[in-house]
Amino acid sequence: MTDTPSPSRGLARHEVPEPLRNDVRLLGEFLGRVLRESGDPGLYEDVEALRELSIRAHDDPGSDAFVQAEALVAGLDQTRAEQVARAFTCYFHLANLAEEYHRVRVLRERESAASAHELIPDDSLQSAVVQLTREVGREEALERLRRLEFRPVFTAHPTEARRRSVARSIRRIAELLVERDALHIGGTTLAENDRRLLAEVDTLWRTSPLRAAKPTVIDEVNTVLSVIDSTLIDVLPLVYRRLDDWLLDGDAGLAAPIVQPFAHVGSWIGGDRDGNPNVTPEITRQAAALAGEHALDALEASARRTARALTLDATGTPPSPELLALWRRQRALADEATARAVVSAPDEPHRRVLLVVVERIRATRARDADLAYTSPDQLEEDLLVVQRSLVEAGARRAAFGDLQRLLWQVRTFGFHLTELEVRQHSQVHAAALADIEAHGIDGELQPRTVEVLDTFRAIGYVQGRFGLKAARRYIVSFTQAPEHLAAVYRLAELAFADADAPVIDAIPLFETFADLQAAVEILEASLQIPEVQRRLAANGRRMEVMLGYSDSSKDVGPLSATLALDEAQRKIADWARQHHIELTLFHGRGGALGRGGGPANRAVLAQPPGSVDGRFKLTEQGEVIFARYGDPVIATRHVEQVAAATLLAGSPAVEERNARASERFADLAGRLDVASRTRFHELVRTDGFPEWFAQVTPLEEVGLLPIGSRPARRGLTVSSLDDLRAIPWVFSWSQARINLAGWYGLGTALAAVDLDELREAYEHWPLFATVIDNVEMSLAKTDERIAASYLALGDRDDLASLVLDEMRLTRRGVLATTGEVGMLERRRILGRAVQLRSPYVDALSLLQLRALRALRTGVSEETKPDLQRLLLLTVNGVAAGLQNTG
Repeated sequence: MTDTPSPSRGLARHEVPEPLRNDVRLLGEFLGRVLRESGDPGLYEDVEALRELSIRAHDDPGSDAFVQAEALVAGLDQTRAEQVARAFTCYFHLANLAEEYHRVRVLRERESAASAHELIPDDSLQSAVVQLTREVGREEALERLRRLEFRPVFTAHPTEARRRSVARSIRRIAELLVERDALHIGGTTLAENDRRLLAEVDTLWRTSPLRAAKPTVIDEVNTVLSVIDSTLIDVLPLVYRRLDDWLLDGDAGLAAPIVQPFAHVGSWIGGDRDGNPNVTPEITRQAAALAGEHALDALEASARRTARALTLDATGTPPSPELLALWRRQRALADEATARAVVSAPDEPHRRVLLVVVERIRATRARDADLAYTSPDQLEEDLLVVQRSLVEAGARRAAFGDLQRLLWQVRTFGFHLTELEVRQHSQVHAAALADIEAHGIDGELQPRTVEVLDTFRAIGYVQGRFGLKAARRYIVSFTQAPEHLAAVYRLAELAFADADAPVIDAIPLFETFADLQAAVEILEASLQIPEVQRRLAANGRRMEVMLGYSDSSKDVGPLSATLALDEAQRKIADWARQHHIELTLFHGRGGALGRGGGPANRAVLAQPPGSVDGRFKLTEQGEVIFARYGDPVIATRHVEQVAAATLLAGSPAVEERNARASERFADLAGRLDVASRTRFHELVRTDGFPEWFAQVTPLEEVGLLPIGSRPARRGLTVSSLDDLRAIPWVFSWSQARINLAGWYGLGTALAAVDLDELREAYEHWPLFATVIDNVEMSLAKTDERIAASYLALGDRDDLASLVLDEMRLTRRGVLATTGEVGMLERRRILGRAVQLRSPYVDALSLLQLRALRALRTGVSEETKPDLQRLLLLTVNGVAAGLQNTG
C-alpha cells in the first residue's frame, strides 16, 4: 500500500520532510507486501483500487471517481469489506506512528543543535522566565515559578478507540523505526530490521482492532498507569532538571535546586462514578492500591539505582553527625537490613544509609509495618539528611545529581502516584440523604445509598493508607445550589458516625449554560457552609471550581459555550479576589474541539485576567493521553509548553492584553453569542432532532463499541439529548465527517458582523483567535459530499439543509476572517497532514456508509451482527485517520 499522489496533492506531498516521507513509504510498502502475502487473492488489488479512486474523487470533485468508489464498496462481499476496512485502519496506525516518531526526531535534532542558552523556544519555560523577569524582576519571577502548578487529570472517558494489543504492536514498530534510524550501515543488520518490521506489520494487520469485550475500570486504570510508568515518572524530574540547569547556569549540579515540583498528576479512573455503575467503592480502593504500588515500585527502583552509584568512601566524603544519627536509628529499626548494607557498603556511609532506605520503601510496598515508612514526608526527610551530609562533605555533585532526581520524584508522586478524585452527581447525593432521613442510617437503605456511604469510607481508607493527597477532592456534577456541596460533607459525617471523617474538599462542577451563569451566586452562598469555612481556614483559603465544557457546548452550541465559560471565569476570579481565596479553575476540556479541545498552551494564554494566576488544571482523556504523554520526548515538550503558558498567563503584559480585548470586544461577544445560540437552538430544538441525529450518525453503534467501561448515556432514551453524554455526541458527528459539535452556529454569527470588525478581533482578541483557529482545524477534517450522504439517511431535508448551509457559511466566514484562500493555509504542517489523510478517511467513510445504510433500512437479525462489525471496524479506522474521537 503506497502513496502516489495526484497533482493537486503534490504540493502537500512535496512539503513532507524527506525522513517522514521515507518512513511512510517504507511502512506503506511493507503493509502492501503483507496484504499480497495474506492468502486472500485480490485483496491488495481491491485496497489499491479504492485508494486510487478516493484520491481522484478528493482531488477532482467533478469527476465520476466518487460514484465509482461507492460502486466498488457496494460490490465487495462482507468478508472483503471488513478486510479492506482493516487495511486502511492499519495504514493510519502506521502513518500516525511515523508522524509521531518524526516529531520526536525533530525535537531531538533541534535540542541537540545548541545549548539551552543558545536555543530558547518562544513557548519554553526558559522563555517564560525571561519574559517574566523583564516585566516583574528576577525575584518576583522566581517567586511565581515557586508557586507554579500544572495539574493534568487523566480520565477514563471512552475515546481511545485502539485496543491495548494494537497499541503495543504499534509501539514495537516504532522501536524498530528508531533502531533503523540509528543503523545507517546497511548490510545484514538492515536486512534483519526489514525482516522484523515486516513481521510486526504482519502482526498488526492480523490483530483484531476490536476488543472482544468492554474494558473493565481496572483495565483502564492499568492502561493509564502504564503511560505514567513509561514516561512521567522520568519526564517530570527531567523537566525540573532542564529548567533548573538553565537557571543555575554555571552552578548547575553544584547548588541547591531553584525549581520545586510543579506538576501533579490526578486521576478520575476508579473514582468517577457519575453515571458509571462499574465504579464501586471496592474499585476505588483497588485503583488507589494499584497506583500506590506503581509509585512505590518506581521509588524503590530509583532509590536502588541512586544507592548503587553512591560509592563515596568515608575518607574522602565523611558522614555528617546527622547522617550517623540516622544510621543508628536505622540499625535500631532493622537489624537484618542494616547488616546487609554493611556487607554491601562497608566503608560507604551514604550508600549504606540509602540501601536501608531502599529496604524501607520495599517494606512500605509490602505493608511490613515494622519497617515501612508511615508517609512520603518521612522518606523525604531521610533523603534530605543524606543530601545535607554530602553537601557538608563537599560532594555537591552527588548531593544534587541522582539524589535530587529521587527527591523530585518523592515530592511529585508521593506514595500515591496520582491524586485520585471522586465524582458523583448531585441528585444521587440528594436521593441518598432523603433515603437516610426516611429510614435512618441503620435502617434498610437503598443499594445506591449504601454505595454512596461506602464511597466515603473508601476515601477514608485511601487517605489512611497513602496520605491525604491520595484522595481528597470530591467533584459534584451538576452543582446547582450550595446545598449540593453541603450534602457531600453531611454524607461523609454520616458514613463516619463513630470515627473521624476523611478530609474532603467538595468541588462544584458547573456544566450547563444556566449553571455557569449562577456560579458566583452559588459560590457566595457556599461560604456559609461550616465545613467549607473550616477547609478554607485549614488549607490557606485555597479552593477549586470545575467548569464543564462539554455539556455547556451541547446546551447552547460551541461558540456561546466558549463565551459563557470565559465570562464565568472572569466573574469567579473576581469573586475569589474579593474573598482573598486562592482559586484554581479546573477545566473539563476534552481532546475533541466539541469538548473544549485544541492546543492547551494557547487556551491558557487566552484566559481572563486573574483566572489562571500560575495554576492550571485540566482533564486529559482518551487518545489525548497517548498523544501527549505516550512518548517521553513529546511528553516533555507538552509539559514544558503548558507550564510556560501557565506561568506567562499571569504576566502583566498578557493580563493587560486580555483585559483590554475583553473590554474592547464585549459588544461583539454579545452579538456573536446571541446569533450563534439562536442558530444552534433552531437546529437542536426542532421536533424530532434527537431521533434524526441517531439516524444520520452511528450514535447507537458507538454505544456498542467496547472502548470504555462507562455507558454512553445516563439512562435516557435517544428521544432526549439532555442526558446524552457529550462523548457520543461529539464522536458521532466526527464519524459522519461533519464535526458539528465544534462549529455549528459560528457561521451565522460571523455573517452578522462586519468583516473589518472580525479581522480586527482576530488580530487583537486571543480568545476569538483561538476559537477561529480551532474551528478551522475542525472544518478541515469535514467533507461536505460525505456529510451529505450521512445526512440523507434521516429523511429530513429541512435538517440536512440547515447543517450543510451552516457548514458552508462557517467555512466562508472563517476563511474571510483569517484572510486565507484554503483551510489551514498558514498551518502548513497540520494542513499537509489533513490533506494527505483525507482521501484515505473518505474510503473508510464509504465503507461505514455502506454498513449504516443497510442497518437503517432494516436487515435480518442474522445479518445485523456482520454489518455492525463492519461499521465498528470503520469507526476505529476513521478515529485513527482523523486523530480525534470524543
